[in-house]
Amino acid sequence: MNLDRAMFAFAGTMILISVLLTHFVSPWWLLLTTFVGLNLLQSSFTGFCPAAIILSKLGFKAGCAFK
Repeated sequence: MNLDRAMFAFAGTMILISVLLTHFVSPWWLLLTTFVGLNLLQSSFTGFCPAAIILSKLGFKAGCAFK
């Protein structure tokens, strides 16, 4: 698995977890969904993503989007 796919998997997992927490715990968990979405949007323009930096240090090989 390369870094791009790991980032998509991580972002999707975070969104699904926040939706579940919103449903079962509190609507305030939608802020996590908003944060993940905004982070994905800004990284598409800038190429900078803190999670991608952390995952690359964990050993994921770079893909097309994150180098």
